[in-house]
Amino acid sequence: MKIAFIGLGMMGRPMAERLLAEGAALQVCDTNPAMAEIFGSAFTPDAAAAAIGADLIITMLPNGRIVHAVLAGPGGALTHAAPGTVVIDCSSSDANGTVHLGAILAERGINLIDAPVSGGVAMAREGTLALMVGCADDELFGRVLPVLEMLGKRIVRVGGLGAGHAAKAINNTIAAATLAATAEGLLMGERFGLTPQVLLDVINSSTGRSAVSESVFRTQILPRTYAQGFALGLMAKDVGIADTLRQRLGLELPMLQQTHTQWQQALASLGPAADFTAFHAFVEQTLPPAA
Repeated sequence: MKIAFIGLGMMGRPMAERLLAEGAALQVCDTNPAMAEIFGSAFTPDAAAAAIGADLIITMLPNGRIVHAVLAGPGGALTHAAPGTVVIDCSSSDANGTVHLGAILAERGINLIDAPVSGGVAMAREGTLALMVGCADDELFGRVLPVLEMLGKRIVRVGGLGAGHAAKAINNTIAAATLAATAEGLLMGERFGLTPQVLLDVINSSTGRSAVSESVFRTQILPRTYAQGFALGLMAKDVGIADTLRQRLGLELPMLQQTHTQWQQALASLGPAADFTAFHAFVEQTLPPAA
């Protein structure tokens, strides 16, 4: 199977490198010409050229709007794509936009699957990511599963097209809300006189524990490293995707809405390039001076 991989950013690059390490026949594409030094003859800056003859196209791009443009826009990757070509979007995209794009591609005989990832750069390098897959067709899922297994250790088929993107946004919103609540709790405890490390040990031995408290707070937040490797702008984007989905479903979900508001405030304060763990510093900065 010939694969075209489009988008060599923080996550896309190690994912593409992983596919090459697994022996995949791969052509890669990105707007950054420096990637030519890393991928050599496998690199091209032209999406249409990268996808010529590809059986499978994988996208890992900043958002669904860019995915749409890169695939179906003028000079896009699908310019020369034959019917039967499969596209897997691993980006964090809006679920409704994915369903709409899928309908457009289906008219050309091209199949779209959404398979956003979770796990970070280290797991991308190791091929141990979690992938949330939206695909209703059993035969199609079976066809791409060997490629997905090169990228991830946990492949969860969550539903039809768009379900993967919905699941990713909801999961990250829960993580964002949990991080916010834990940061506020630790800072409140510190104001009272509790040592943050001691309070974190209590939380991690009790019902307040989470993956965020057990890993991120211990390795990134208490030492103020703030270098987990996932941008605050990306986390804020995922929370925004979830809030957009909430609005389209006509739901009032106060916790989600407050999480969206708070992360937008952190984004405005710290900027999109800050690590998402720096949200703790944002919360700390908003506290009034101690009495």
